[in-house]
Amino acid sequence: MRSVFVFMLLSGFCLCASAQTVYDKYVDFNDAIIQHHPDKAMELGTGILTGNEKLPAKTQTKFYAFMAKLYEDSKQPDNAIKYYELVVLAEPDYYIAHRALGYLYLDKAKVALLSSNYEIAIQHNKWLKLAIPHLEKDEACNPDKEGLDMIKKLYGSLNDKEGLKTLDTRLKQMGAGCVDLLTD
Repeated sequence: MRSVFVFMLLSGFCLCASAQTVYDKYVDFNDAIIQHHPDKAMELGTGILTGNEKLPAKTQTKFYAFMAKLYEDSKQPDNAIKYYELVVLAEPDYYIAHRALGYLYLDKAKVALLSSNYEIAIQHNKWLKLAIPHLEKDEACNPDKEGLDMIKKLYGSLNDKEGLKTLDTRLKQMGAGCVDLLTD
């Protein structure tokens, strides 16, 4: 009986130590972000990615936002998009991630437009259509004349008169629930 108790105690300790290790890594990751050490943060973050299921949901969302920004800053747009998409899935009103996604998709549209490869060039409109809703959410939460003009121009380039006609109504609806800070 005593050996069963000791085994259970040790098993519980190991599980706690494992979870604490992920949290400790997350604390170190945050410290690297705060101290402006992106390389160290990236290294710690990629290590956490394999164990992030142990982070609480809100912490995980904030972690994804940090990782997305690190990937964006290190010119890895596909990885940045992947993690920003996870952020907006978990927190649909976090307009900062929407803004980042909108511009990342716009960059992909520009690359497609300038490509001499026909297969890539035909993706231009697809990327624009992906960018617009994210840019709209940003505009709804953080109104800016230049941003609004750009959205209208994008609708014009897609010849989407209906989207342009209902833009003001959509912006008012989207502006109701804006989140500008992720908490964990």
